[in-house]
Amino acid sequence: MKTYLVGGSVRDELLGLPVKDHDYVVVGSTPEEMARLGYRPVGKDFPVFLHPQSQEQYALARTERKISRGYKGFEVYAAPEVTLQEDLARRDLTINAIAKDQDGNIIDPFNGVADLEAGLLRHISPAFSEDPVRVLRTARFAARFGFRIAPETLALMNDMVHNGEVDALVPERVWQEFARGLMEHKPSRMFYALRECGALTRIMPEVDALFGVPQPAQHHPEIDTGLHSMLVIDYAASQNYSLPVRFAALTHDLGKSTTPPQEWPRHIGHEARSVQLVKDLSERIRAPNDERDLALLAARYHGDVHRAAELRPTTIADMLQAVDAYRKPERFEEFLQACACDFHGRPGYAEKSYPQAERLRAAFSAAQSVDAGAIAAELAKTIADPTCLPGAINARVRETRVAEIKVRLD
Repeated sequence: MKTYLVGGSVRDELLGLPVKDHDYVVVGSTPEEMARLGYRPVGKDFPVFLHPQSQEQYALARTERKISRGYKGFEVYAAPEVTLQEDLARRDLTINAIAKDQDGNIIDPFNGVADLEAGLLRHISPAFSEDPVRVLRTARFAARFGFRIAPETLALMNDMVHNGEVDALVPERVWQEFARGLMEHKPSRMFYALRECGALTRIMPEVDALFGVPQPAQHHPEIDTGLHSMLVIDYAASQNYSLPVRFAALTHDLGKSTTPPQEWPRHIGHEARSVQLVKDLSERIRAPNDERDLALLAARYHGDVHRAAELRPTTIADMLQAVDAYRKPERFEEFLQACACDFHGRPGYAEKSYPQAERLRAAFSAAQSVDAGAIAAELAKTIADPTCLPGAINARVRETRVAEIKVRLD
């Protein structure tokens, strides 16, 4: 029985990055022996165990054989005779197939160290094409490390798109990989990589359709809507914003892809069209409720937020109600962050001020100062018909909030 540190922990250590999790491969053992030594089995699809003290993962060396389409379509073989090199050979990229033994020696049968030094993402074998998740993972690693994809690997990814293997991806894995990619330092690299191999139009056609759609140059120096969306998510990443904000930043302009070309570069009413596209996309990739809901709000109201200086107090009050700011003030702040990303995600705009957000924060603070409970109690004393009371309360609360907003903003 021999134990080796493998995968991302070795890769990240060689890159000088913080190592969060350690994964180990065990060669020459059996599930029965692991259990006898106190390791706790946790793997459903193949033998994985938790160390009795450290709780780190130890997997028995294994090989895989493709038996059906999709990322779960594998038959796993784990036995004492499976070698370390055989286990490493089933992995996706050379940089993820580096091991370290208990003496600190590096085992690198596929030249992953050289690819790390060259900043290259390269597949190990043609078996790469058997798992469609690897297309997403490779694009995500491009975002994480800023590495380029080897031409032969990109060609293989393109083949996986055209032969339909990518279509076998399940929504949950699509969301998982996209979510992780959006949280990288430069998430746009993931989307550019997916476009380059043709996968984006199959997985997120709503986003892919934005590329090549022009916008008014006086507001968008970058002109191209797809490029703008990439700048927006990269700005969100530069501010270390949350995943819901980044997803909203990605999807806020989806409706511009449906503008008739004869109306270009203007996109009147794209906000309302964006809402339905966000709903469709979120449902298809199983986006969580928090991400979906914030994206819907940013899609619908980002244009109004940009025009905050022109909005009447009544319009602002209605928007605060519509985005549920009173019950969910934290989400309202994320909503403003997403709208600010839209503004700053343009060449030369990153350092510009965005007073619209501060104006709406001030309006919200003024509206929050209204004591709705006190108003309800007062009206309850004067309105005899209880069926009229809720409507009267809502009207008075709104009227008072509008007045407070007007005083604060004047």
